[in-house]
Amino acid sequence: MPELPEVETVKETLKIRLLGLKIVDVIAPYPLIIKMDFTEFKFMVINQTFRDIRRYGKYLFFVLDDYTLVSHLRMEGKYFLRENSDQLTKHEHVVFSLSNGLKLAYHDVRKFGTMELVKKGEEFTLLSVKKLGLEANDPSIDKNEIFEKISKAHRPIKSVLLDQSILTGLGNIYVDETLFRSRIHPEELAANLSEKEVFEIINNAKIVLNKAINLGGTTIRTYQSSFGVDGRFQNELKVHTMAGKPCQECGTTIEKIKVGGRGTYFCPKCQVRKSI
Repeated sequence: MPELPEVETVKETLKIRLLGLKIVDVIAPYPLIIKMDFTEFKFMVINQTFRDIRRYGKYLFFVLDDYTLVSHLRMEGKYFLRENSDQLTKHEHVVFSLSNGLKLAYHDVRKFGTMELVKKGEEFTLLSVKKLGLEANDPSIDKNEIFEKISKAHRPIKSVLLDQSILTGLGNIYVDETLFRSRIHPEELAANLSEKEVFEIINNAKIVLNKAINLGGTTIRTYQSSFGVDGRFQNELKVHTMAGKPCQECGTTIEKIKVGGRGTYFCPKCQVRKSI
C-alpha cells in the first residue's frame, strides 16, 4: 500500500501536471468513494482550478479555488492522467475532465480510498485528519511527548507505531525498517521500552522516511505510483519482504510473523525480545 514517501512522490508528480488546470466535468462510476452526495460534489468542483497539492501523512490535499479535496489512497489507490479518447478501466471510479482535454482518473481495485470536500483551509477540521499525530519525520517532534505516549501503551511496539494518532506516516514497510535499525523486536511491549530506545526509534523513523522520500518511495507487490514513477527504496530494504534470506548485518535468517494482523519481518538475532 502507498505510505508517506509514496504519497509524497504522487503529490510532487501531480503538481507538475495539474496546477492551473480547471475541472470542467466529473463522473463517478463508483460514487461511494466520495463521502458526500455526488450531485452536490459535482456542482461544487466544476469550474474549480487546481491551485496547489499538499500532503499530510498519507492524505493528499487538492487545493482548489474555494475548496480542498481531501483524498486518501488507502490500500491501492492511484491517480492516472488519461487522454480524452482513452477507454476507462473498470477500476477507475472517479474521473475529472480537465481544461486541457485530459482526464484525471482515480483508480482503486479494492475501492477502499476516500474523497472528502471541505472549504479551503478547513482540512484539519475533518475528524479523519484532525486525529493524526505529527508526521514521523517532522523536525519539530517533541521526543519526550512521544515517549510519554508510547510508555503508556501496553501493546506491541509495531502496533503502536502503526497508530497514526501517535505518529503519522509510518506504515507497515517503514515500521519494520525502523525497528530493525533500532534493534527492537516488533512484539516488544511499548511500555517496556526505555527512553533511549524510544528516542532511537524516532531518530531512525526520520532517517528511513527521508531516505525513502529522496528515493521516490518503495514499489512492492501491487502498488506503484502513477505515471510510471517507481520508487527505489525497495533496493534499501533490510528486513521487509526478506523472510528466509540472511540478515545483512549478522547473517541470521530473517523471519516473518504476524503482529496485529500485519505481516512483520525481523531478524531474531539483531532484534531480541526482552520480555515475553
